Amino acid sequence: CNVQYALNPHSLEYCVIEMNARLSRSSALASKATGYPLAFVAAKIGLGWTLPELQNSVTTTTTACFEPSLDYVVTKIPRWDLSKFNHVSRDIGSCMKSVGEVMAIGRTFEESLQKAIRSVDPSFAGFAPIAECMPKEESELDEMLSSPTDRRLFYLAYAMLERDYTVERLHELTRIDRWFLYKLENICKVHKALKDPHQTLQNLGRAQLETAKRMGFADAQIAKLMGSNEDAVRAVRKQFGLRPFAKRIDTLAGEFPAPTNYLYTTYNAATDDVAFNEHGTMVLGSGVYRIGSSVEFDWCGVSAIRALRQLGHKTIMVNYNPETVSTDFDECDRLYFDELSYERVRDIYEMETAGGVIVSVGGQLPQNIALRLHQNEVKVLGTSPEKIDAAEDRHRFSQILDSIGVDQPAWKELVSVADAEKFADAVGYPVLIRPSYVLSGAAMNVAYDAEALRSNLELAASVSPEHPVVVTKFIRGARELDIDAVASNGELIKHAVSEHIEDAGVHSGDASLILPPANLSAEVLERVKDIGNKVARAFEISGPFNMQIIMQKNEQTPDHPDLKVIECNLRASRSFPFVSKVMDSNFVEAATRAIVGEGVPKPVDLMKGSDKWPYTAIKVPQFSWTRLAGADPFLGVEMSSTGEVACFGKTPEEAYLVSLLSTNGFRLPAPGKSVYVGIDDLTETRIAQKVAKHFAAAGYPVLTDSEATAQVLADGGVSGVKVIKFDYDNRRTLRDAVFDSNIDLVVNLAKLRPSDKANSNYAMRRMAVDFGIPLVNDQRCAEMLVDALEALPQGTATALYGSQELNIETPVDVKSWQQYLDMRK
Repeated sequence: CNVQYALNPHSLEYCVIEMNARLSRSSALASKATGYPLAFVAAKIGLGWTLPELQNSVTTTTTACFEPSLDYVVTKIPRWDLSKFNHVSRDIGSCMKSVGEVMAIGRTFEESLQKAIRSVDPSFAGFAPIAECMPKEESELDEMLSSPTDRRLFYLAYAMLERDYTVERLHELTRIDRWFLYKLENICKVHKALKDPHQTLQNLGRAQLETAKRMGFADAQIAKLMGSNEDAVRAVRKQFGLRPFAKRIDTLAGEFPAPTNYLYTTYNAATDDVAFNEHGTMVLGSGVYRIGSSVEFDWCGVSAIRALRQLGHKTIMVNYNPETVSTDFDECDRLYFDELSYERVRDIYEMETAGGVIVSVGGQLPQNIALRLHQNEVKVLGTSPEKIDAAEDRHRFSQILDSIGVDQPAWKELVSVADAEKFADAVGYPVLIRPSYVLSGAAMNVAYDAEALRSNLELAASVSPEHPVVVTKFIRGARELDIDAVASNGELIKHAVSEHIEDAGVHSGDASLILPPANLSAEVLERVKDIGNKVARAFEISGPFNMQIIMQKNEQTPDHPDLKVIECNLRASRSFPFVSKVMDSNFVEAATRAIVGEGVPKPVDLMKGSDKWPYTAIKVPQFSWTRLAGADPFLGVEMSSTGEVACFGKTPEEAYLVSLLSTNGFRLPAPGKSVYVGIDDLTETRIAQKVAKHFAAAGYPVLTDSEATAQVLADGGVSGVKVIKFDYDNRRTLRDAVFDSNIDLVVNLAKLRPSDKANSNYAMRRMAVDFGIPLVNDQRCAEMLVDALEALPQGTATALYGSQELNIETPVDVKSWQQYLDMRK
């Protein structure tokens, strides 16, 4: 069970505020923090075992009735991605807004905290101010300190380090316990000593450096404070013989011998708990769950570890996310619950004298340090990090595509804002701003005019300052294809081609994927495969890679559409688990064999004959708009979904409807209820009319928010459209007005991202989310939904959908995954 307490900070008084008779979100954290497997023990107790009968799986010598005892400190910090959303409130309170969490282990609170802060985002140096959290006015700083937000820790750092706020003053403003504030003050004292202008790396003593490392300061953090560089600090540290020690998590604070392989590193120790004699292969995990990197990459990491063990390799996993399977200590031969930074990965590599490092199964985080590892005598397995760097650098990637004859949208590397404006004028708006080395489309934006171009260029330069920004022509109305593939020594081994339902311009992580593709000819599939072969050869790929390709109609050759590559990642993508499960072929296992060059499977074309498969699978995104007050539920080139759902069906329409109904928050409108429709100047009139016509014919009153939209729908044969305008600013009357209107579905097909909250389409989308009304916010998805509803057979009624009798709970046959796969045999 899970019990939550409220503790009076001024006494020993406490109250129970919540109790859940189940495992909770924090059960995994508690299990990983202590090494005590709560779910395993709970399951055994449920089967009738008692605690004295159960063996402690970590020590293997004690029983489960021993309460865990710790000789280390664990710090958990949530990961918020609120910056990705327009107009979102940053306040945190009783409603969960985080998308992931990190867990850091150290021998002191200071060490553990700083490791945790860096784990949340590599751009955070530790407990130090960040540029966005340095208000000039003291009153503004006091307000920020008084209000719990996702960034209060950084306002605290600014107040203590730059504005000399005392512990007492901070306690009065924040009500944070003085114990924590004094610990933060300890970090600040070391920070200020290192930043002293008289202190240089040359006169830094061993004791001072050791103190900093024991306080959790990273080499890069020390270098920044002393005006040096990370490699120079590392060299001095090595010269002094300072390195982290590997310690075990053994549940009983070292009181009993434990053979566990569950490890962390710390500077607050004098000996290692393990002998480094296995020389295993290191796999770098995915780190914290965030928008763009979630359980999909954990599946890839675990699959890689299992493939290596099948090949007889000793394995080392490095990861710090307590929510993952990869941080289960029995999945690998050695687990380091630690940072995925260049410094820590290199430390572990050198301690273990590892056989090599795999960087291509953990998402973007390991990719970002691959080149530095390679340049510093770390053996990176698989595709060369120099080739990875060429693919990540938008300019070099585009040049290589040109050299091998692979088409791409018109592009130009940014030199100045004036040059970017000239390019945009030449190719015509809209244009897409694409920074390098970012995950989930961070700072990627479509600019429809010069003003938007200027503001988006500034954002892109701030997000990825060390790498160039490329501006490309944005192609409207095109379809996007995803190719997930594995190659060995530049030869394509296997690949899968998925088709997006949404138009190009929606991030692939927010798009609905169809596999096998429903609208691609055999000729197009062959051309996509040919592009995959060319790219694999050009980048000499050994391992996984993923590409996004734009398919655009060509007026001169209607049967031969243009195919333009817009992105290529030389790593596993978030769709690898999806394609592996749909095609019953583990892409990551094949990629791992290609990476180490052992047992590499023979090339096979899995897409051959896919048009005759008796099933289709569709992956749809899951959003968390309800938890993000004020955020605009709008789809664009920067990813905003927090999960995904995939389902099978005998047809694409069936698979789409089942997938959509499987997401949280979506349901079909009840009979007699209304459908509220909104559009803008970029919406395809045909689709808006088709959607409205379907719902009107099914017996649903169609409402809209403007006379102009009502006229557009009337022109398409939809009569009796009622115009209802809500006063969105008056929250008291809005709820009653919405419910009086009987709205049970909102279809907002606007394509232009609004700049402020006054926009009526933003208000309509937000109203749907705030009142729990299902929302469809993409025109292709709306059309697909209508096609799916029209394709459903009559009969089998347990509930009504409009004027049709349909089973809207389970409108299709229920089959297991294996049954669908067996249909192909």
